Amino acid sequence: MTDIADLLAMAREKGVMIATAESCTGGMIATQLTDIAGSSSVFERGFVTYSNAAKREMLGVSAESLAQFGAVSEPVAREMAEGALARSGADLAVSVTGIAGPGGSEHKPEGRVCFGLAMTGQAARTGTREFGALGRGKVRALSARHALYLLAEALR
Repeated sequence: MTDIADLLAMAREKGVMIATAESCTGGMIATQLTDIAGSSSVFERGFVTYSNAAKREMLGVSAESLAQFGAVSEPVAREMAEGALARSGADLAVSVTGIAGPGGSEHKPEGRVCFGLAMTGQAARTGTREFGALGRGKVRALSARHALYLLAEALR
C-alpha cells in the first residue's frame, strides 16, 4: 500500500506537480490525493473522462485510437496520461481506464484495467492489470491504489 502522505512529500521535495486522468475510477485517485492537507502544493488537477467524448475533448485522445483499440487499452491509457500532462501545469500524470464491472467481454474481461504514466522529459509508460471479476467497488479501489503506487514509483 502506498502511503499517500509520503507520496505527496516526495513530490514536494522534488518540486513535481501531479495530474490524474481517470475513467473507471471516476475521480477516486484525485480524491485520495486531496484528502491530505497541503496536497494543493503538488496536486495540479484531475480529469474525469468517463466517456469517449470526454477523453477526446479534455485529453486529446484520438478517435482513431478509440476506434482501433477501444477505451480500455494501453494506447488510450498512454494518450490519456500524455494529454493530462500536456493540458495541465503538471510534471507527472497517471491515467486509468478499465472495466470495473459488472460485465465485460471475452476480449476485455471484467477487472481489466489499463494504466498510463507520463512524466516531463521521459517516454510515457503503460501497463495492464487483470484484477478479475471482484465486483465494481473492489476493482475501482484496487485500480486507484495501483495508480498511487505508480506515482510513488515514478517519484523514487
